[in-house]
Amino acid sequence: MPRLKDTYKAEVVPALMQKFSYDNVMQVPKIEKVVINMGLGEVKDNPKALDAALDELSVISGQRAVVTIAKKSVANFKVREGMKIGAKVTLRGSRMYEFVDKMISIAIPRVRDFRGISPKSFDGRGNFAMGFKEQLVFPEVDFDKVDAIRGMDIIIVTTAGTDEEARELLSMLGMPFARQGGSNG
Repeated sequence: MPRLKDTYKAEVVPALMQKFSYDNVMQVPKIEKVVINMGLGEVKDNPKALDAALDELSVISGQRAVVTIAKKSVANFKVREGMKIGAKVTLRGSRMYEFVDKMISIAIPRVRDFRGISPKSFDGRGNFAMGFKEQLVFPEVDFDKVDAIRGMDIIIVTTAGTDEEARELLSMLGMPFARQGGSNG
């Protein structure tokens, strides 16, 4: 069993049941899935960038990445319908917990000038989105083989009904949220 899942069952579930006074264990919010997305604008000019991004995303997540395709044509971005424009991975189960654990304990502390994750990145339904400006914060990525710095978006989908419940769940799992109240220009 992944370390984070064990922590969730042993510590987080009882604490959330007490804090939000749930009647049933099934009401306690949990992480449903994690989606890692990498948009690749440079694929139009450099088709080999897609292969490199797919490999890096697969190494980071431990699961094969899939190519995302443009649903609409956008003239301003020189994108046609059906063009390959990115890569994504959807993690569930054990791989999801392993990835979130690795992200919280290894990748986030490696971010330069880190002052905490914005607690405002919730969507109103208990889902959390964040981004990394470079893939090098993950230790699996070989620094010497990276051809370009690419950012990625990470969406953590929870079963929580409100942002407050989801924020509490993620902070109990170890997500380093920035303190509210201060001005973060």
